[in-house]
Amino acid sequence: MFREGLKGIIAAQTAISHIDGMQGILVYRGYEIGEIKELTFEEAAFLLWYGRIPTREDALEIKKKLSTNRYLTPIMLDIIQILPHEMDMMSVLRTVISSEGAAQYKWKPSIDQAIRLTAVIPTIIACRFNLMNEKPFIEPDPELNHVDNYLYMLSGMRPSKAIASALESYMILTLEHGMNASAFSARVTVSTESDLVSAITAAIGTMKGPLHGGAPSGVIELLNEIGTRDRAESVLREKLVKGEKLMGFGHRVYKTHDPRAIALRKKLLENMGEDPSLDLALYVEEKAIELLAESKPGRSLYTNVEFYAAAIMKSIHLPSDLFTPTFTASRVVGWTAHVLEQAENNSIYRPQSEYIGKQYC
Repeated sequence: MFREGLKGIIAAQTAISHIDGMQGILVYRGYEIGEIKELTFEEAAFLLWYGRIPTREDALEIKKKLSTNRYLTPIMLDIIQILPHEMDMMSVLRTVISSEGAAQYKWKPSIDQAIRLTAVIPTIIACRFNLMNEKPFIEPDPELNHVDNYLYMLSGMRPSKAIASALESYMILTLEHGMNASAFSARVTVSTESDLVSAITAAIGTMKGPLHGGAPSGVIELLNEIGTRDRAESVLREKLVKGEKLMGFGHRVYKTHDPRAIALRKKLLENMGEDPSLDLALYVEEKAIELLAESKPGRSLYTNVEFYAAAIMKSIHLPSDLFTPTFTASRVVGWTAHVLEQAENNSIYRPQSEYIGKQYC
């Protein structure tokens, strides 16, 4: 049976995550996403890799391993510097990661390999970003956790608690999301008994496409246009009257509340009053939901995670060309978890195709 894009076809059995779009449920390793919102990035990554919530000792160990694997090799540094200036960040990331594919990455993939790739991606992004902005390379700070260190390497300043907490929550909520295009790409690659670097390089190339990892620039434009709370209702109402779509509302998978958006909203509410950009986003969401219910009764249009992603990126003044790379810095955990699972019970992917060309005798 042919289904365009393999939509609805079950291609693998997994214990990593589960999505129920009708009920608005996202599960990591048996835990609903709301249950793990208090974990750190390191602890959530441990859960996806090992299949259990870490103990205190586990958490300290995984934090240490991620911290000590942030370094760039001399070859990586050379590549970052010689790649054309016009090359986009995702292409840079794909190319630099592929240079990591040395002898130690042979079949089978390991969690230590997954940790190394997860740890080094933020360093690659920050190094290239500073180079392109004629700023010096900022060495990773081993005392900082994964997300705080990423923000530190980008700016040279330790981030505020509100901003760091918001970005960490976003990255935890986007670590994994089922058999999406990039996860499938990684599994197909490793199913040939190729190495982990090749699988992640393939996933990065897949994420680069605007239909998958596209930046939530429309939400940024909406928030910029509104600017202040007193303009929210008039701007939103005008767009609805004109029949324009409100960016950041509705989702192709979730037909009710996006559970990631719910969890992220709770985190932002904890820090309410500490950052004006995040406060504005919370107010805009409240007003937009109210107006959508009024103008489109019966429609299930709720805030999706991209709305809050955009609000967070705006609050930390992250350039739009770093949105998808930052998404990649979190999703690599899910990709590597899928690769590890695939390798444990491997069967090469070899689907059939239906010939519809010129008839032959």
